[in-house]
Order: sequence, then C-alpha cells, then structure tokens
Amino acid sequence: MDTTAQPPLNGTPPRLAYSVQETARMLGVCDKSIRRLILRGLLRPSRALRHILIPKQEIDRFLRDTR
Repeated sequence: MDTTAQPPLNGTPPRLAYSVQETARMLGVCDKSIRRLILRGLLRPSRALRHILIPKQEIDRFLRDTR
C-alpha cells in the first residue's frame, strides 16, 4: 500500500498521520492488532498529543520492512 502524499483536494492539505482506527482500516486489520504492533515496537506512533497518531512515513516503513 502506497501512502505517499497526494495533491491537496479542494485546498485541504494531505494527511501526515492517522489514528489507530484509520491505520487499522488501511491495513485491513482490527484496532487491537495495531495496538499490539505498537506494544511490540513494530509500529512507532507519535504520542505528542492526547491521541495516538501513526505518521504516514511510519506506516510506509512498517510495510516496507516487514515484507
């Protein structure tokens, strides 16, 4: 899955990070699987905010490195 930046639609900037739920939908797994990957250190989220966000580059890295 390629999550490279897409051109803005209607002036909306491209997404830089996704929630646990959005990441799970993109990868076709459940939320709990994403949380397990985070706990195992296989997926590194940003915890700078109150919500866990997974940067787009981290999703790309995970997919590339776990072939």
